[in-house]
Amino acid sequence: MRFSSLPAALCAGILLVCSSNVFAQQTGFQKWVSSFKRTAVSAGVSTQLYDRVFEGMTPDPRIKKSAENQPEFTRAIWQYLDSAVTEDRVSYGQQMAGDWNGWLDKIEAKYGVSRHVVLAIWGMESSYGRILDNASIMRSTPRALATLAYQGGRRGKFARKQLVAALKILQDGDVVPEQMRGSWAGAMGHTQFIPTTYQAYAVDITGDGKRDIWNSIPDALASTAAYLSKVGWQSGETWGYEVILPEGFNYRLSNQRKNQVVANWRKLGVTRANGSAFPRGTDMARLYTPAGAGGPAFLLLKNFYVIKRYNNSNAYALGVGHLSDRLLGMPSFVADWPRGDRPLTLTEKKALQKRLVEMGYKPGIVDGKIGRGTRQAIQAYQKASGMIPDGHDSIKLLNRLQGRT
Repeated sequence: MRFSSLPAALCAGILLVCSSNVFAQQTGFQKWVSSFKRTAVSAGVSTQLYDRVFEGMTPDPRIKKSAENQPEFTRAIWQYLDSAVTEDRVSYGQQMAGDWNGWLDKIEAKYGVSRHVVLAIWGMESSYGRILDNASIMRSTPRALATLAYQGGRRGKFARKQLVAALKILQDGDVVPEQMRGSWAGAMGHTQFIPTTYQAYAVDITGDGKRDIWNSIPDALASTAAYLSKVGWQSGETWGYEVILPEGFNYRLSNQRKNQVVANWRKLGVTRANGSAFPRGTDMARLYTPAGAGGPAFLLLKNFYVIKRYNNSNAYALGVGHLSDRLLGMPSFVADWPRGDRPLTLTEKKALQKRLVEMGYKPGIVDGKIGRGTRQAIQAYQKASGMIPDGHDSIKLLNRLQGRT
């Protein structure tokens, strides 16, 4: 039913309730702003700057929805990669590599981080700066962080710390409040630094006295390289390899925390998907099978986990690694993804665990968390059922367990 078709009295009542809720929220927010001022000032933020930043500020109503819809955590990994590593992003990134070649030479020489990885992060974070003027995506960083801090919850403590850091950045003069824009979570500029990471790692490679990741592409790219270098980037090495596993492979060796040297994986019959030899047998690597036996497999090197320091998501790090390879001119993955399948929701994961318990297997606590115990229970069921025992949870597996296939 359309709002306009409701009786006038009911419409007036709805509007009154909505207006009252908005007013109450804004009043509560203003009280929070007043109380947080003491925290910011005690941390070294001037009252003049604080008052300027918060003058007329209201909470951002879009933040809650954005926080609940992070694609790297809510979508199938192949859906995420489809949107992260597009042909446009590859071709435009290669154009940017040419346009900024001189600065990339300097950055690569100084920090030892592959230009293609730096470009890939730029592409993943802001589509090479093309979304920075998109008001539906980019928000005022102080307002976004203030909204998260005011809402509290598990992000509240993080947001309060980042908000103080953002105010200190403004006080240092690297950017003015009107230009301090970024994501709903407070990540800023071309390569999306959170404020405390900016404070610790951002650099001024142009020498103009400002670490300007909002308006200076060289500063943004150099800051990203500086960060990766300082958190452990292995110069001259890649992030990992797509690999082919031999028939009858023991999938208990995949998705584990333990590393093995590449030479050991090679002895187990693991080969590179593109047919090339591994360049170094002494590299330590973990086997990652994000879609089980039905999708690509990867040996992940240390640089993969360095990329995860930027965003703690396997899907994100795989996206950056794959995009960097494509920018280098390498082809897409060899193996196909199981596009007819999909990941389980939390409720479905609990249902899978519950069904395994009912069938006599031992996945552990029915909590929706697919850990080692659940994977081992899945493998035991798969082995008993004549399936490849890869321990991978999926909607197809749940349907089979529940007798729907």
